[in-house]
Amino acid sequence: MASHRRPKQPSRTRVTVLTTAAAAAVVLSANAANAAPSEKLGKDEVKAKVDKLYEQAEQATEKYNGAKEKQQKLQKEISTIQDNVARGQEELNKLRDGLGSMATAQYRSGGIDPSVQLFLSSNPDDYLDKASTLDQLSSQQVEALKKIQDKQRELAQERAEATEKLKDLASTRTELGNKKKEVQGKLAEAQKLLNTLTAKEKAALDAEQQRANRSSTERVDLKDAPPASGRASAAFSAAQSQIGKPYVYGATGPSSFDCSGLTSWAYAQAGVSIPRTSEAQANAGTRIYNQSDLKVGDLVIFYGDMHHVGLYAGNGQVLHAPHTGAVVRYEAMGDMPFQFGVRI
Repeated sequence: MASHRRPKQPSRTRVTVLTTAAAAAVVLSANAANAAPSEKLGKDEVKAKVDKLYEQAEQATEKYNGAKEKQQKLQKEISTIQDNVARGQEELNKLRDGLGSMATAQYRSGGIDPSVQLFLSSNPDDYLDKASTLDQLSSQQVEALKKIQDKQRELAQERAEATEKLKDLASTRTELGNKKKEVQGKLAEAQKLLNTLTAKEKAALDAEQQRANRSSTERVDLKDAPPASGRASAAFSAAQSQIGKPYVYGATGPSSFDCSGLTSWAYAQAGVSIPRTSEAQANAGTRIYNQSDLKVGDLVIFYGDMHHVGLYAGNGQVLHAPHTGAVVRYEAMGDMPFQFGVRI
């Protein structure tokens, strides 16, 4: 007689898992059916986003330049302090050697008296306190000991100052590294966007940039725009000689420039030292808020955070290093938010 076994029922846990998986599959299927395919950005949209990223990269570049300038300044200051400490230690050693000679002379003449023993102690302040009670100090000894005390205090202060500056230098190096990463990140993001374009779109965008570079490197008629001064004229002429050189973040010439690198280099050729960053250059002279009062060679500051600077070229034009992918060239001031000019 055949046995009729009742089919084994699936466990409640298994039923639940299968049901959940099936429901998820239905949802995913529905979403896939209803989801619109991701739209590829057009050439103009990519260009707008890339331009914005280049602007953000330039903002970070000026912060990077500021941190780099601070680092160089701190390194020089620390080096100077360390040299002073080394020289001061030599002077202190000579003073102590002088005391040692005095002690030797006294020893040869019959022994070192208590005052000289105290005098040679490692703590001059203790010596003064104890010796004053003994009333055993000569005027010569007092003078020599005070020199040692002064030199010890001076060295302690300089060593403390060096320690603080070294801490500042460490934090500045960290900031420098962070800003460099930020700049590189923005440029990489821009490149990633550019890589989404077809070869034909890339070629068209490159052609637009080349046309902008060529049309903006032609000499501007300056007949209606006198120079701000002889040195401003010399600085402007120096900048003109660099037309066509590429923009590279952190660069100060002469093979490539960023915006403030160009202006600081140009004025250096005219024998004038101005700060490295656009924000600092904004405070390097007399501010001019009316565009009609600008003269050739005046610095021109753009954007609310003052992260871009160029040289006024006359007739509403600025000569500047614009951004990554561009070269040193002329451009209409109206293309950027003008803040004020600066007459050096």
